[in-house]
Amino acid sequence: MPAANFGPYHVRKWFTFIEDTHATESGQPDGDPVRKVVIAAAVHNPYAGTFSEDLSAIVAESGMLGAEFGRRAVAAAGDVPIQSYGKACVVGVLGEYEHGNAFLTQVFADPVREAVGGGKAWVPSTGKVAGPGAVIDIPLAHKDALYVRSHYDTVSVSFGDAPRGDEVVVAFAFATRGRLRARLGGLAAPDITGADGLR
Repeated sequence: MPAANFGPYHVRKWFTFIEDTHATESGQPDGDPVRKVVIAAAVHNPYAGTFSEDLSAIVAESGMLGAEFGRRAVAAAGDVPIQSYGKACVVGVLGEYEHGNAFLTQVFADPVREAVGGGKAWVPSTGKVAGPGAVIDIPLAHKDALYVRSHYDTVSVSFGDAPRGDEVVVAFAFATRGRLRARLGGLAAPDITGADGLR
């Protein structure tokens, strides 16, 4: 097992992806661009090749990872507030999908919420078991109210040489606004307020 280099975890590699979209497929601009950010880490899986009922070696200290994800996300977004988020895992083939989900619990997610100014809505999530370079589609939704249609979106990413068989790529995606030219009605982002996420 590789030596721990981030609390109890061994992180082989950090990833930061940024894209700025200025216009729709039809060429229509819509105010500020959408900045999408993905922060990810290739983390050694302590349960690779084994079965364990207890996954606390992943879950217990994952808030430490979450805090670093949040710090990196805010830095990548610049001076623009984050409005949407989503999370994902890609588990190397010596592990189980459940190992990836162990990285994505509330223990991990709450410090990310705090870093981006709070988040009242649950974080949409996905994952799979796959090899290096696999593409994962990370769902996005508004961080304070799930039913904001304009903010339903997806970020597709791959990670080159990760995950190796004994790794999990843990990823968190963010967006600074909803889709460009969103026009399907429903609850609008400016209408969100209060503890329940609704006015």
